[in-house]
Amino acid sequence: MFRLRGICPFSWKVFWFRPFSCESLVIQMSKCTDEEQLFDLIERNKATLSEEQVGYAFSVLWRLHQQKTSSFQNSGCVRDHPKFPTLYNLTTNKIELMSDSTLVNVLHITQRFDMNVLSTFSACLADQHLCFSPLMGKIADIVNRNLETIRDLRSLSVLMANISFLISQDFQEKLLKKTELLLDTVGSPEVNTVGKILQFLRNIKCSHYPLLERCNRALVGSRSPLDLDSISNILSLYHSLQFYSFEFMKMAKKRLTEMIPLFDDPEHVVKLFVALGPVAGLQEKRQLKSTLLLLSEKLSSQQALAVVEAMGAMESRNSHLIKRIVAVLHTHFENYRPVELLRITRALIALHFQSKEIFVKLRELLCSYLKVSVQPREMAILLCALSALPSPGLDKAVVARIDAVLPQCDLSVLGDFATSVLRWIHCDQMYSGTVIGKQLKLLQKLQHCGHQRLKESKNLHLLWEELKFVTGDWFHEVLLEETIATLQHLMDEINYKNVDRISSFISKTNYLSTSLLDRIASVVVQHIEKIHPFSILAIVLPFSTLNYDPPGRDEFFGACMQCLHSYLDTLDPLILVFLGFSLATREYFPEDLLKSIFNIQFLARLDSQLEILPSSLSTRVQFRLMELNRAVCLECPEFQIPWFHDRFCQQHYNKDTGIMNGAQQEMYKMLAEALGGVSCVRASALSPYYYTVDFECVLDKRKKPVPYGSHNTTLGKPAGTYWESDPQKVGSSLPPGSERIVFEFLDSKAFCANIFHLKGKSAMKKRHLEILGYRVIQIPHFEWNSMALSTKDARVDYLRQHIFRDGKS
Repeated sequence: MFRLRGICPFSWKVFWFRPFSCESLVIQMSKCTDEEQLFDLIERNKATLSEEQVGYAFSVLWRLHQQKTSSFQNSGCVRDHPKFPTLYNLTTNKIELMSDSTLVNVLHITQRFDMNVLSTFSACLADQHLCFSPLMGKIADIVNRNLETIRDLRSLSVLMANISFLISQDFQEKLLKKTELLLDTVGSPEVNTVGKILQFLRNIKCSHYPLLERCNRALVGSRSPLDLDSISNILSLYHSLQFYSFEFMKMAKKRLTEMIPLFDDPEHVVKLFVALGPVAGLQEKRQLKSTLLLLSEKLSSQQALAVVEAMGAMESRNSHLIKRIVAVLHTHFENYRPVELLRITRALIALHFQSKEIFVKLRELLCSYLKVSVQPREMAILLCALSALPSPGLDKAVVARIDAVLPQCDLSVLGDFATSVLRWIHCDQMYSGTVIGKQLKLLQKLQHCGHQRLKESKNLHLLWEELKFVTGDWFHEVLLEETIATLQHLMDEINYKNVDRISSFISKTNYLSTSLLDRIASVVVQHIEKIHPFSILAIVLPFSTLNYDPPGRDEFFGACMQCLHSYLDTLDPLILVFLGFSLATREYFPEDLLKSIFNIQFLARLDSQLEILPSSLSTRVQFRLMELNRAVCLECPEFQIPWFHDRFCQQHYNKDTGIMNGAQQEMYKMLAEALGGVSCVRASALSPYYYTVDFECVLDKRKKPVPYGSHNTTLGKPAGTYWESDPQKVGSSLPPGSERIVFEFLDSKAFCANIFHLKGKSAMKKRHLEILGYRVIQIPHFEWNSMALSTKDARVDYLRQHIFRDGKS
């Protein structure tokens, strides 16, 4: 059957018991000799027409249509007939009651008219939750067969969104190309049309940059101001697609801020709070929270959920509003689905909310769902929420349920299970000091299933569909090596369509696979004209992070810059900052990129963007800009770009007291012994351009340590001590022939995950310190903690050898 009968169980009986009097109207329809007679009959009886009669009317209409000499012209006449909307509206209103055979007749007839009629028919099916029905599959087939002739972007966008769950990857790509073509040829598409295209991308889980760029350009350039519903919908879709546009956010923030005084009802205030709250200024946030506080008792379950998530994103500390919203959530706990309970749990934890009663109720609900759940993804969601709450560990029944579904789990679900189990193990160790054997056995089974899953992977696309949702440390500690081996086995399938996704995954793993990176570079160089500029940052990132240059390094980076050249004035400012820093890490400084960043107009745009970014991301962007500014000043003085981060660095480093941890204090004492006293070592020293180094010492021309003055400290850097940001002045206060030495202890984070290869930022820091005139002694953790250096004397000798040996390190 074409749909679940449970949607409307009575509709299957209605046709068998319909009074015989209905037949007279059907006979009258069958005797109609032209469309005018049929439409008059429908108009007179529209109040009493049954769904069966409506379907029959379409059959008669199609018979009359076929009798005409010009089918194409006649379909237009029928569609444009002034009484056709009556039949059209009757069909829409009665579609829920129509039998499958009637629906098929309507479908066959509507497809003969135009895509506008077919799109509305598909929307009616979608409204009845029939997106997965074979009937929708027939619509998808019609669209596929007629795709070349479709010219109406609005109708196509509706059809795309409704058939998106049933189409193949090849059909998806055909629709993407067709939509790009139509967007380039039509004028300014309607906002609703853009929304449907974005909905299609979300449904197929594809952040297709060429289409996203065109949609965003249409939204930003829209002549009519967007309303609240449109902005809220677009922001939600962008979030799902992990797409960010500074220009759209700037426009949306201005428009939303103007709307604050306009609404006082829960529906619109909640939408405004969710959309504007995370990017609003302090005054606007206070206004929104005050209004929401007054309306809190009127919120529905979904509105309260949306508010508490937005408050978590805003890092709100308004305890009064939090308690009010949680009270509303509490009254609706029974109505939330498992994934919604997980969202509530995460939001409450982000808000640092504490309530034994609320957490107990949440735990009871989650456990009750878990007892009956049979879907691996849903079980993983429930376990994730339970493990985040203060709760006892896994009982035997839960372990048995997980064990039973393991063969059905993909890599992301296995990772979620393992993350939850590890949380419980950690809690058990904290509170009881023991680890339950059943939990360890479950981890072993999860590891075995993960290895089996990877061994069976034969297709890169299918493997990526699992990898892109993998989170947590367990995967990287247990399955990473085999995952990389699988990627190496499938690397011939890396192409211009997936190269950015694979690159992004590799950069997150910190695993240096030269064969994979070489393959990525080769694909980029060969197919750079097919790669979108939005993908370049993700492609460059693993080379920067892992400190690796592929064969043909200059050709690779040159191709990336060629792709970006025409977008330097339009890309989001933060993307350019991150890109410039990533390239600088690899000692690549394209002049046109640097000129695009280091100018007044760009920095003004960046300042505007920083105002609407989350505080953590804003700080990260500012640091990357400072680090890029430092790299350009040190490595490319010929560009004459000034250093303008003194005040920023002083504000940041004044907050850092430079307190040493236990390991650093131990190394400090050993350095003092190797150099002849604590006065010869400076801890937490600050270089020109504000590099912080663990320790510093000075040797004169006879290789004798030079004592510092009485201002030195053993527990941190002296407050307010800063060097001039001029590399020429580094050694200006030293006796002739002296050298300044810095010591850097490198922990595991400074190296790649699989080999002791220095990562990009640590290598760049060493390079810069050497440019500044320092001799840099880097002490890797694997040497310092080795058996050879297990005694104090061995470590002191190790330091002496590095300090007093001839030549540079």
